[in-house]
Amino acid sequence: MPITVARFNLVDPHGTPETLAARHRAALEMAVYADQHGIDTVQTEEHHGTDNNWLPSPFVFAGAVLGATRRIAVTVSAVIGPLYDPLRMAEDIAVLDLLGGGRLVTVAGIGYRPEEYEQHGVEWGRRGRLQDELLETLLKAWTGEPFAFRGRTVRVTPVPFTRPHPLLLVGGSSRAAARRAARLGLPFFPSAHLPELQAYYEEQLAEHGTEGFCMMPAAETPLLHIAQDPDRVWAEHGECFLHEAATYASWQSKDIRSAVRSGARTVAELRAEGVYRVLTPQEAVAYARGAGEAGNLVLHPLCGGMPVEEGWRSLRLLCEQVLPRLGR
Repeated sequence: MPITVARFNLVDPHGTPETLAARHRAALEMAVYADQHGIDTVQTEEHHGTDNNWLPSPFVFAGAVLGATRRIAVTVSAVIGPLYDPLRMAEDIAVLDLLGGGRLVTVAGIGYRPEEYEQHGVEWGRRGRLQDELLETLLKAWTGEPFAFRGRTVRVTPVPFTRPHPLLLVGGSSRAAARRAARLGLPFFPSAHLPELQAYYEEQLAEHGTEGFCMMPAAETPLLHIAQDPDRVWAEHGECFLHEAATYASWQSKDIRSAVRSGARTVAELRAEGVYRVLTPQEAVAYARGAGEAGNLVLHPLCGGMPVEEGWRSLRLLCEQVLPRLGR
């Protein structure tokens, strides 16, 4: 059966402080419910300076989820590595790894929006070098031993729970990202289904004499919503899916490859395209069985400002009418 994922980015283009607070609390409550009902991982992500309240602090959200749950993994996919202080990230991940008993998974990418770098005062042209420094620093810091950092000797504590270190993957869609992962002996997480990039990563592992693995998305990984009446959801809430799809489209170019890639301009086009899908419980069971072990079942209950009550309906249908029929 595929891995089951509940994805949260807290987007709400019309959010007020009061409604955003309710949405954040609901996402945490949904994560607890997902933990109790067999979903494998909560996935969250990071973007800055948006006009739709996209989550900018994934580690804060991850900490809340880890503290409120007991079993479920939390995947941060992805952090924009060069925007972080390397020592502070090493400390934060170590604490989260201890808090969650090894349930945190971090995917470190470099992002693709220059305006995020500008907002944080980080030079766009240095992103590759900064990412190298970040990853190298994390791996040294988590040993608990002193090491050289920017001309001084430092030591980071506490030592993480997971040995030799918390699960850290290198994300991206470029050869540079694949080389970076292979050189450091880290797993590689391509941002889309890119078999040629996986092959290049494996070549680089052999060249550097390191070991690693590739966690590549399936060729088809739609974002799902479960409903007894998909026509109703598309009619009432299709603009929520379209908002997120259009936001992603506005950020992408021919050089940026993502598993979430839509060219739709209307709700009808988006529905026909299949990147976002509203399935009945029966259709979701059939989809999961067809996806098999190679796929992911990604539920996006609060997509694009989806009303909280509709998100709850989707999540409950997945957990109560889909997962039990899949043996979960």
